[in-house]
Amino acid sequence: MHIEVHHPHRWDVTPKEAVAIQRTLADQVREEPLAEPPQTIAGIDVSIRGDLAQAAIVVLTFPGLEVLDRAIHRAEVPFPYISGLLSFREVPVILPALEKLTVRPDVLMTDSQGRAHPRRMGLACHLGVLLDWPTVGVAKTRLTGHFSELGEEKGSRADLMHKDECIGVVLRTRMNIKPVYVSVGHRVTLEEAVDLTLACAPRYKIPEPTRQAHHLSREKGPIA
Repeated sequence: MHIEVHHPHRWDVTPKEAVAIQRTLADQVREEPLAEPPQTIAGIDVSIRGDLAQAAIVVLTFPGLEVLDRAIHRAEVPFPYISGLLSFREVPVILPALEKLTVRPDVLMTDSQGRAHPRRMGLACHLGVLLDWPTVGVAKTRLTGHFSELGEEKGSRADLMHKDECIGVVLRTRMNIKPVYVSVGHRVTLEEAVDLTLACAPRYKIPEPTRQAHHLSREKGPIA
């Protein structure tokens, strides 16, 4: 599958340069309704072992959540681990994996933050803006922001606030289980992001697209 990169930039940058790139790209993020209901959703995750990063993408039907396509790409880890700069560590490995797909997904769902980021530019935003693709961030942990009490039942939610701005939603996808942190990546509304996350989590805490991508990202062995 051919992908077109918008707003291209260098990846071999210093942390200070990376922050500057984030601040520039943050102005390009668009929160807007999906053009039409999605029929496919791709989960994206990256696992790192030593100096090797493995990006995995699993495309599922929606709302049926049946696997349509899978892709893996391995490469040397391109950037050190620095909080808030995850996209510089993972996106250079994700992009080649996307090119290996044979199905073009309608929405990308990442195991990372979107707007729920100190500079409103988590990995989901960075990837979405580069590809101009509807993208949702669903993270397992909170990077920034605060929220009020959250009910224990599935579907309970609370606004994630930072500097008097709602940057995402804290969402309970299973009863009595720790919540996930949902935020806009690009070209989707926060309400749509929450609805998609719940619809993709019929059994487990983690939505099925990113849950399957996580398992694939940890597989070992040769890559076709």
